[in-house]
Amino acid sequence: MSSDVFDTKKLDEYAAQARASWGETAAYKEFEKKSKGRSKEEEASLAAGMMQIFAEFGTLKEEDLASAKAQAEVGKLQSFITQHYYTCTKEILSGLGRAYAAGGEFTQNIDRVGGKGTAGFAAKAIEIYCRKE
Repeated sequence: MSSDVFDTKKLDEYAAQARASWGETAAYKEFEKKSKGRSKEEEASLAAGMMQIFAEFGTLKEEDLASAKAQAEVGKLQSFITQHYYTCTKEILSGLGRAYAAGGEFTQNIDRVGGKGTAGFAAKAIEIYCRKE
């Protein structure tokens, strides 16, 4: 997978949007702490790692959304976000899932790496995952 899915200018734009929307939240403060001192190259590498997870979602689109494989991929995504960015609760993950499939750049980027429909598939799998106890 190409690591140019996100250029550093886009990463800066996303960071500014996140700061404006969630800058006062505990999750954003955790994000700031975890990302402090990261180089642009490290940020780009993490973004590429996350997009690799979506590429893997793309290989699962023929699976049932509730299948062990699809649900494991959601768990992998949640763990990746928690490890590298902020504690990704089911509430946060659910919101992210809706954003992934809402159209715009997130949907386009996810579908670019995983194939058309990947963002929607991931969002629906996330919804199922988040409803489980």
